[in-house]
Amino acid sequence: MSSAKPHGAPPGQRGGATSGPTAIVQSSRALASVFAALGDPTRLKLVAVLCAGGVFSIAQLTASTNISRQGVTKHLQVLAAAGVVRDTKAGRERLWQLAPAQIEQARRTLEIIGRHWELALGKLKAFVEAP
Repeated sequence: MSSAKPHGAPPGQRGGATSGPTAIVQSSRALASVFAALGDPTRLKLVAVLCAGGVFSIAQLTASTNISRQGVTKHLQVLAAAGVVRDTKAGRERLWQLAPAQIEQARRTLEIIGRHWELALGKLKAFVEAP
């Protein structure tokens, strides 16, 4: 059995710890804040705008919503606390951009969960179809 397979390594074994269930548990707090931040429709829309690339001012981001600048700022602060966006100060203005590392980690985690789900469904199918 190869340690390259995340589902083949026992919990705690180094070979599967970086991409298996152990990795999910180890990063669950950070990921929970990412998923919670992305769970709001307004924040998800802001992230979609930021995914276009570049940096955006509050005025530019507010134009894509029907909420106030203060409301957009509060949503951006939640996203920043989760590590999804970051801001830089340019004069009197704050410019916002996507910080993709946490989103990428969340995507990888969902892939791991998906692989384990497929494995479990395959075992269930084999059990049900067994003579």
